[in-house]
Amino acid sequence: MKKSLVLVFTLVILWMEDTGAEGSDGFHLKEQPFAMMTDSGELEGYCVDLLSELSQALEFNYTLHVVRDGRYGAKDQNGVWNGMIGEIIRKEADLAVAPLTITSVRENVISFTKPYVQTGIGILLKKESSSEGSYLFGFLDPFSRQLWLGIIGSYVITCLCVFLVGRLSPCEWAEPSNEQNQYTFLNSLWFGMGAFTLQGVEPQPKSVSARIIAVIWWLFSITLLAAYVASFASYVNNAKDQTLKIEKFDDLLKQDKVEFGTLANSSTFNFFKYSKNPTYRMIYEYMDKRKDRVLVKTFSEGVQKVRDSNYAFLGESVSQDFVVAKHCDLVRVPEIIGGRGYGIAASSDSPLIRPLTIAILEQFETGNLEYLRQKWWENTCTEAQAQAGWVPVQPHTMGGIFLILGIGLALALIVSFIELVCKSKIKGDQQQKSCCSAFAEEIGQRFGRTQNQESLEKVQPLGTCLAEHSFVVKKE
Repeated sequence: MKKSLVLVFTLVILWMEDTGAEGSDGFHLKEQPFAMMTDSGELEGYCVDLLSELSQALEFNYTLHVVRDGRYGAKDQNGVWNGMIGEIIRKEADLAVAPLTITSVRENVISFTKPYVQTGIGILLKKESSSEGSYLFGFLDPFSRQLWLGIIGSYVITCLCVFLVGRLSPCEWAEPSNEQNQYTFLNSLWFGMGAFTLQGVEPQPKSVSARIIAVIWWLFSITLLAAYVASFASYVNNAKDQTLKIEKFDDLLKQDKVEFGTLANSSTFNFFKYSKNPTYRMIYEYMDKRKDRVLVKTFSEGVQKVRDSNYAFLGESVSQDFVVAKHCDLVRVPEIIGGRGYGIAASSDSPLIRPLTIAILEQFETGNLEYLRQKWWENTCTEAQAQAGWVPVQPHTMGGIFLILGIGLALALIVSFIELVCKSKIKGDQQQKSCCSAFAEEIGQRFGRTQNQESLEKVQPLGTCLAEHSFVVKKE
């Protein structure tokens, strides 16, 4: 027979850390992505989906209502529990499903299932404060890797076009028979590099087609150099602001540029307060001496403080991960301390804890909880937004100049063919040949046919002996 349950459900929105401490004040907020109210007035979120999965697995019905005082639960001055824990103790609800931290104080008065979400204490920073700094080849960073590959490819293609124009254009190679073309492939590479560095390099182009390539390549080079200088200046200035490197809690005490704090009277604050670890005790003493400045009242206030100033916020890592997924200028450092978990709460004598615990473990084993986490913690940042402050120049930013270069190279090759066709026509008229025949002869002379090969074509064999041949070369 199915059992009908009345469940307490906290409705808190961006972003609050569970206090978990006696005497702390609760906050009448709503919390994403655990529980959210839709436009139609319905509840949705991670906890709602989890509850639906558990109800299907254990075959029970339930009724949801929001906790009346909007609090997680703590003792007041009279020792009476408020919030969700108070409603569980007073039997006003069977279960409390929320991002409710399992603590020893709470475990004394109620029971928890095994954690359905593992969390801990993390450090939330602006990305500038967690920069890895510069490295040996940092001078390449002003341009993205794709843009560098595009520049190298453009350089090789341009030099190849210079080489082709040098062979095709009669102005650059008027007499192929003398085999003295100034634009060999190596010379073309040298010419392209000299123009790219804005240096005058010999030989200078003489034909219209070669000059078209030179002008377009100079324009391409000047634009890229201007973009590189501007991006490099921004990179250097940004690197000065990113010399601070915070990757763990010890690093907070080794610097004085970034202040750090947490929620006042929270479980995170009490973790540092009662810890015997010297580093954590020093963190507590730092926050306690500056509590008017570094302690905040809500999670959302701490997040905004991180975004607006040099401030590091210490809090629940799972909530910080959600913030990072939505705010692309923030990052959580890798280190997590004070491991803890969120569990479903029930009264101490409730028979529901064991079956719910087994069902939660089954959800872990089937990967369903991981799926729900990916669903509600989905990262909405694009690749460009995910980068902090300064961003390398991307290929699409310089796409116009690459297009102009391509058009210029195509135009130069067309002009060089026209120049060669005009010469072939004049030569054909002089030698009483067709234009096509003269053009084919010019092409043959410029690509692969040397004077020696032309001489061999005029050799006349005088015998058919395979062992020995005699040749007579006709003199012209």
